[in-house]
Amino acid sequence: MNAIIGQPVSRVDGPAKVTGHATYAAEFDLPGLVHAAMVVAPIPRGHIRSVDTAAAERAPGVLAILTHENAPRLPYHQIPQRPQVDAQSGEQLHVLQDAEVRFNGQPVAVAVAETLEQAVHAAELVRIDYARTPALTIFDPARGRPPSEGNVKAGRVPELGRGEAEAALAAAPVRVEARYTHPREHHNAIEPHVTIAHWEGEHLTLYDKTQWVDNDRKEIAHVFGIPEERIRVVSPFVGGAFGSALRTWPHVTLAAMAAQRVGRPVRLELTRRQLYTSIGFRPHSEQHVALGATKDGRLSALKHEVIQQVGRYEEYAETVLSPTSHLYSCPNLLARYRLVEMDTNSPCPMRAPGVVTGVLGLEMAMDELAVELNIDPLELRLRNYAETDEQKGLPWSSKELRACYATAAERFGWSRRRPEPRSMREGDQLVGYGMATAIYHSDRSAATASVALTGNGGAVVRSASSDMGPGTYTSMTQVAAETLGLPLEQVRFELGDTNLPYAPVHGGSVTMASLGNAIVAACGAAQKKLADLARAAQQGPFSGLPSEAVAFHGGGLARADGSGSVVPYAELLRQHNLGWLEAEGSAQPGEETKKYSSAAFGAVFVEVRVDEALGTVRVPRIIGAYDVGRVINPKTARSQCIGGMVGGLGMALEERADWDARFGRVMNANLAEYLVPVNADIGVTEAIFVPNDDRNFNPLGVKGLAEVAICGVAPAIANAVWHATGRRIRQLPITPDVLL
Repeated sequence: MNAIIGQPVSRVDGPAKVTGHATYAAEFDLPGLVHAAMVVAPIPRGHIRSVDTAAAERAPGVLAILTHENAPRLPYHQIPQRPQVDAQSGEQLHVLQDAEVRFNGQPVAVAVAETLEQAVHAAELVRIDYARTPALTIFDPARGRPPSEGNVKAGRVPELGRGEAEAALAAAPVRVEARYTHPREHHNAIEPHVTIAHWEGEHLTLYDKTQWVDNDRKEIAHVFGIPEERIRVVSPFVGGAFGSALRTWPHVTLAAMAAQRVGRPVRLELTRRQLYTSIGFRPHSEQHVALGATKDGRLSALKHEVIQQVGRYEEYAETVLSPTSHLYSCPNLLARYRLVEMDTNSPCPMRAPGVVTGVLGLEMAMDELAVELNIDPLELRLRNYAETDEQKGLPWSSKELRACYATAAERFGWSRRRPEPRSMREGDQLVGYGMATAIYHSDRSAATASVALTGNGGAVVRSASSDMGPGTYTSMTQVAAETLGLPLEQVRFELGDTNLPYAPVHGGSVTMASLGNAIVAACGAAQKKLADLARAAQQGPFSGLPSEAVAFHGGGLARADGSGSVVPYAELLRQHNLGWLEAEGSAQPGEETKKYSSAAFGAVFVEVRVDEALGTVRVPRIIGAYDVGRVINPKTARSQCIGGMVGGLGMALEERADWDARFGRVMNANLAEYLVPVNADIGVTEAIFVPNDDRNFNPLGVKGLAEVAICGVAPAIANAVWHATGRRIRQLPITPDVLL
């Protein structure tokens, strides 16, 4: 039978999506469904003096107005071990539990009505008088402090290093030092965040936009103080997320609270503006990078300091120092991480959280060092290639970064680059070439899946995972089909429901390495279960045979010695009067985490065209080569890389939250003024996967893909802009006004 893993299979859920049969969280139609709308605070800090809901309660269709004065008091029990997607220190927002206002945009009331329009109108009629108190709304690096103990335990360390970085930097023959700034950046997914909450007696069902249904259930169980088994979370389709739907945000609690109050299912959807305050964002960061090197380009010292904003009520922190610690070979390293508290809603993971930020500063600084040394930027990186993880003192489970460099450089035509800035031109356009390295750590988590072999010759595979766009439905179907030896069309994968076997967070590029291996285990368990039945039968081709004499082949069982024919699964089930046979399997990290460091790698090459008169930057080409281990589906993998390239272009040239310190809010909280890339901004995007199969990391040989695809893109574009113009722009995004 032909291999299914590694084939560019089209999305199995594609027809459902393009025909409108895919049901997203907002689209579940429940009898008696009503709507809710939030009232949010317009001040950055203070408290509510008084609330007047009389006019809102008299409005047509209104069922309830909930405020801190009449909302139920919820226990908000602490989770013994906080989920890794949550802030690891501080306290999450306790919605409608007191009169305090902690940030502009905080939910302070919710209106419930028969229709959405009636709920929005009622929310507008709620009158609240606020007392404003002094707020921290300015990002002041002087107030930076180390992450607290909870974040340190979670790997968000305040400092790491090796050798004597300060002394080595002072003694280095060649030094570069610069500061880089990246502004607050917001999620703008196609699907807004929405929750439908439905109580049936003591049991709660949530239809929610989430990347982790099991975490939703756990969080809401602790908020309401009820057993997890009384909560079901359903989320079969997610219309884009990349981090914003990892956490259980306050609106989920509000929807459940409102549904409990009115005794009917309640739908609460965030508006576009509310998406800038009711969920998280990539935090504003400032970086100081200093590099010391020998005259032949060997790094002798690396100093990297990163300062990020964080909310005051809870402490979200990131692994920004991770790439600095092991991307290049350097004997002397000092990296520091600090947080600046501000009165803002909490940041949250956003594609390649922390790592993409750390890579940004490091890769721009490496380009500046290459200029100072008069060495080709690619050659500089090759001279400082890290053969091992020098911070952990471990070998890589696999690393094909050299192949990434060579493959992408050849495809791009890097050898045509003239090293001098402003030396390449086409008509009135300045042409620039830039490159950068990409890296993202590879991780695994415990996962469980079930497989049911059915009497019609097919299989149903289940796990409570998610698919926010990378193609989970398709890739997991491929893994199961090949493992079982069945045609792809005879396998169905189901996800997105807490009634299914446990799956880890759908983020951090862990899904295939975690769940994929659990599906292989589940398939093996189902095959063994059926083989045991066949061998225990009183008669039949496998009766009385030892286990080693039976083999799985082509969707059935056969004698291991090749004699006899293959007996399909469906026929064996019929022989035993079974309509189906089900088994579970699980997978989890093992000793490999102590033996190896694991990461996905990439090399990104970019061409820019800069209009010298207008200052506009266009990106006609982005070429990336990636080492992501074994590629399950090159079609969906390519799609992931293109998405990462587009996201990186947005970071480099367009995306910026304009912060008004007077009000403590984002002023361009809409898709008209917060710029994101559109089709006209994107030229040729090409992703190449270098061969690799990392069985040291996990049995499937995969390493993770989604995050590494965005890393390195923004610094490659910034480096290309320098090459085109001779202007080193260290504050992103690079907009025409800055270039001019």
